[in-house]
Amino acid sequence: MTDELRVILEVGKKRRVVAAAIDWPGLDRWGISEETAVEKLTSYLPRYAGVADRAGRRAEFERIGPVDIAERVPGSSSTDFWGVAHVPSRIEAEILAPPELERRLELLQATWAYFDDVTTRAPAELLPGPRSAGRTRDQIIRHVIVNEPEQFSRKVEVRTEREVVLTPDGLAGHRRAYLEAIRAYNSDGRAARSWPIQFLIRRTAHHAMDHAWEVEDRTPDPG
Repeated sequence: MTDELRVILEVGKKRRVVAAAIDWPGLDRWGISEETAVEKLTSYLPRYAGVADRAGRRAEFERIGPVDIAERVPGSSSTDFWGVAHVPSRIEAEILAPPELERRLELLQATWAYFDDVTTRAPAELLPGPRSAGRTRDQIIRHVIVNEPEQFSRKVEVRTEREVVLTPDGLAGHRRAYLEAIRAYNSDGRAARSWPIQFLIRRTAHHAMDHAWEVEDRTPDPG
């Protein structure tokens, strides 16, 4: 770890660039150019501070210095369409040392806690927005929870059934199993299918944070 904000840029073929803070899972934003993607990413630093707090990393987070473009990755048509990272970087192929793995897993758990907290406080009906086809709060919660085993944890062979993960105890058990599987894969030096473990953590955290921020943005102002 350094105090620089290490950023990976995934450059789409035509329309979008995704900027990801590699050391801070979940802090991914996109723009229409490298410059706008980095600007959007850094503008979200104050919003991500709540994750750092939950992970006990506030002092470390406050020491973040200038942006360091650590790698540029050629994106795909999916990068352009979704504005979400789809191509792992070379850096993310590296096996994480146990302390750094645990650090990132703490941040992943903090993104889950952040999402849970935001959606618990949000009203059932949200303001209209450009995303998610106008989903309600409960529809967004269901989308995030269900998609985790269907898109992410299955890559490390954690295949929690939908009816299980949608219960509080089932979700807690799923998350414990997912974390343990990530630890086992990283310890064995195995990739999560076509994704390295670092990328899997990043994408899982991003999905929770992206929708947490959406709910925040679509929550009516009480004033």
